[in-house]
Order: sequence, then structure tokens, then C-alpha cells
Amino acid sequence: MSGSAKQVLLAKPRGYCAGVDRAVEAVEQALDQYGAPVYVRKEIVHNKHVVETLRERGAIFVEEASEVPEGAHVVFSAHGVSPAVREEAKGRQLQTIDATCPLVTKVHQEAKRFAREEYDILLVGHAGHEEVEGTSGEAPEHIQLVESAADVDSVTVRDPDKVVWLSQTTLSVDETMDTVRALRERFPNLQNPPSDDICYATQNRQVAVKTMAPRCDLVLVVGSRNSSNSVRLVEVALGAGAGASYLIDYAKEIDEAWLDGVTTVGVTSGASVPEVLVQGVVAHLAERGFGSVEEVDTAEETLTFSLPRELRPPRGRTALDLTPLS
Repeated sequence: MSGSAKQVLLAKPRGYCAGVDRAVEAVEQALDQYGAPVYVRKEIVHNKHVVETLRERGAIFVEEASEVPEGAHVVFSAHGVSPAVREEAKGRQLQTIDATCPLVTKVHQEAKRFAREEYDILLVGHAGHEEVEGTSGEAPEHIQLVESAADVDSVTVRDPDKVVWLSQTTLSVDETMDTVRALRERFPNLQNPPSDDICYATQNRQVAVKTMAPRCDLVLVVGSRNSSNSVRLVEVALGAGAGASYLIDYAKEIDEAWLDGVTTVGVTSGASVPEVLVQGVVAHLAERGFGSVEEVDTAEETLTFSLPRELRPPRGRTALDLTPLS
């Protein structure tokens, strides 16, 4: 599995995706434009370090819009919200800034379209995840959640010829396809989404880990435990042949026992993780003899998203005032 020299394999792509970059920048820009406090419903992205950093700058994170003072600015997280949340915010006269990832918005639009066409929508995802709650809220009477292939037998539909599957954007590609195959066995005319729902960044990070993992005694995934795509990377690493894999927020969480007998460590990070945390892990490993670093590059990511419209400069102004902060 590995040679004698200690080395680090560094997955690329890793870390921030375009949707996360946009969402974090939206909170930073809101703080710059409106001053603290700016409220954020839920965690803007699922990363402990990012949330704490923004909190130090004056962001106040709340669970529901009802906790935000009337008329205040509130940012909706990258995971999206249901129409009911938008109505609640409107009723409280909140100044909303929608940082929903455009790829999540795409799934919302798909859900609304298929509901209008009277389809039963089978949403592959994890119960309780903010993204699933937001998507389900677009058409609750049409959407059923399917968490895994084991749930397929309990699915009931009105018309087996009018069934479509959609998915949470941050799932494991392989596990999602296992669930879809099981659904198709029950419903042969199951329709696919118009385009792939699992986001490009989730897929790219999983491909990079699959490529790297067979060479690794250990894979360290930098990411928070409530980050679906980060948790999936640990599972993908193990499934692809890594000797062991662990999820950590910071380098200080690395157990020295994990490195016993290890010569090759793979390092990657979830889509909501800033690169500074990855470099902290690389430096920590270098201090323990893992000085050689090889980047395993499997894709080039060039996609970017513009800021939410509420934060864009008025027509006639330049965008110089909106230079990214990170």
C-alpha cells in the first residue's frame, strides 16, 4: 500500500466549493455593508471554524427567523429554506439575503415543476438535514424522503408511471445510485432529474479521494461532523481501500496513535472547509516526519457564483466595493 518514506497525498480538488464561497462572502459583505449584527438562520455552512470566525465578526446565528428582531437583516444559509420560512421572514419584515447555493435552488425548482405536473417525488437524502427540509417544503404533499435502499419497500405512490427521483446535493454518488437502482426495480418507469442533482464539487471530491485512497494507510478528512459531504468522504475513502479514515475539524484532533506504522497519509477536506485548516494538518504531519507532499489532481474547478442580488452594487456603480474578503 505504501513505500518506506513518509509522505502526504493531498487531494485536489478539496475545500471550498463555489456555493460555500458565495455564502460565506455574503455574510462578510452583509457585515461590511450593514454593520453588526447581521443574523444568519442556521449555520451559514456546516463548518465549526467558519461559523466561529463569522460570529467573532458580529454574525448572530439563530435556529429560526422568529428569533430575529423585526426589520433586521437575516441571511439564509447555503442549504436553502422552505417557502414557509420565507413567508415567516416576510411577515416579520426582515431584510432577507438569500445565500442558498444555486445548485440547491435548482433542485427546489425541479421539485416545484414536478409537483405542478402531479408527479410523486422521491427525494433521496438524510432526514433532518436543512437542505432536505427546504426542498421538501416546496411541495410537501408530493415529496417522500427515501434515505437508503432499505426504505424503498415502504414507498407508496399514486401512479407508478408518474414518479421522479431527486436528491440532496451532498450525498455519496455510489450510495445514491444504489438507492435509485432499488427504486427503479419497484418503479420501472421512474424518471431521472433533468440534470444531476449531486453537486459537481461533491462528486469531484469523492473522485479525488477514490483515486488517492488505495495508496493510503490513513486518510484524514478535514470537516465538521454535521457536514454531510465531509462525512461521505470518510466513507468513500474506506470503501476505496484506505487503511483507516477519520474526520477532524483541526490538526490538534489527530490522535498520535493513528500514525503508528503509517507511511502514507491522504488529506482532503469537505466543501465547506477553508484551506487554512488543511494547511494546518499538513504542517502538523510535517512536524512528525511526513515532509513529502504530493498533490493528487483529478479535476479543475472554475465555476463561480455571483453574490446574492441583495448585495450586488446598484447599476451604474462598479463592483470594486464588493472585492471578496477571502
